Amino acid sequence: MPALSQSSIDQFHREGYLVVKGLLDPQTDLQPLVDEYDALLDSLADKWYAEGKLSSTFRDLPFGQKLTHIMVESGQAYYQHFDISLPQTGVQADTPMHLGPAVFRLLSNPKVLDVAECFVGHEIYSNPVQHVRIKPPQRLVPANMDNALVTVTDWHQDTGVVLPEADETNMLTVWLPITEATVENGCLRVVPRSHSGELLKHCPVDGKSKQVHIPTELLSSNQIPVPMQPGDVLFLNRLTVHSSLPNISNDIRWSYDLRYNPTGEPTGRPWFPGFVARSQTHPETVISDPQEWAQLWLAARDTLSRRENPVFNRWDATDPVCA
Repeated sequence: MPALSQSSIDQFHREGYLVVKGLLDPQTDLQPLVDEYDALLDSLADKWYAEGKLSSTFRDLPFGQKLTHIMVESGQAYYQHFDISLPQTGVQADTPMHLGPAVFRLLSNPKVLDVAECFVGHEIYSNPVQHVRIKPPQRLVPANMDNALVTVTDWHQDTGVVLPEADETNMLTVWLPITEATVENGCLRVVPRSHSGELLKHCPVDGKSKQVHIPTELLSSNQIPVPMQPGDVLFLNRLTVHSSLPNISNDIRWSYDLRYNPTGEPTGRPWFPGFVARSQTHPETVISDPQEWAQLWLAARDTLSRRENPVFNRWDATDPVCA
């Protein structure tokens, strides 16, 4: 039996997005992630305190307050230590990323894969375009951390941030909050039915070739926020135009964005490793060991650290619409 009703599937295809409320259990599915990241933050705080970059480890504070205090006082770019992907440029042999077992279990979560199967079929590949976004109040973010993992995510389509090899890939985005996602703290907003249009141009943000956005003049005014609770999961078509609002609250907004596509189709990031998450025809190809998944990323990091930065985006600032 499909994980979704036919009416929900029809809604996704008609609107370009679908929120499945309560798909995940905050305690059994999400709390392991919170615990894993809290331990990681404590280890970073211990290190930076020992190096004299912090006056305290802030260990007694809740995660969100602790992260914000550490960010403001240390000025350290914490987000790459937490991210579940490598950066698009400047990869070194010791570039940090988080490859913990709780993250792998999220990527492999059967409830998520059951719904993904409704849209990409039985042979499901975990696409490596994936991130964690832990966003403190924007007014407190230092200028050197003006990054989409920390502040606003600009308007884009997910096909627009991968290479043309994946233009026909049936790529599904799965977005889920760990904390409540509200208009005040920076929930996502979407342009309904925008997936029925074409791939729009994406211009570099402030001349940065690794971060792009859709120019304002190409955007529809039909933009709606999508507030969500922990446990809710948002599924997006690869061409659905979306962005996030700024976090103007007093606490963090924490989310993951994951992507899946049919096994064998290009991912749009050929230098990054994905894995077979589900297969009816070749179950022996499924990766179920978190360590095996982590080793794929460590091997990719080693390779990328010894070569020139690959090209990740198809547009640059010389395009007339970007001028």
